[in-house]
Amino acid sequence: MLICMQSTSVRIDISTHDELKRLAAEFDTTVGNTVTLAVQALRQDRIGRQLSSELTREETAWLDADLG
Repeated sequence: MLICMQSTSVRIDISTHDELKRLAAEFDTTVGNTVTLAVQALRQDRIGRQLSSELTREETAWLDADLG
């Protein structure tokens, strides 16, 4: 069964493309999947930074609110 995925082109410089190919070979996957993994890692990194930041007064007040 052939599964056709939608795709689009993204312009990148040659050195970035070479690095993507190297990483894809290292991870034994495709260049497209390597880009997917990179986007996921960036998203997870951003979430991690947000979770490790200090809470605002409003967030602390909300967490300390009496529920009853």
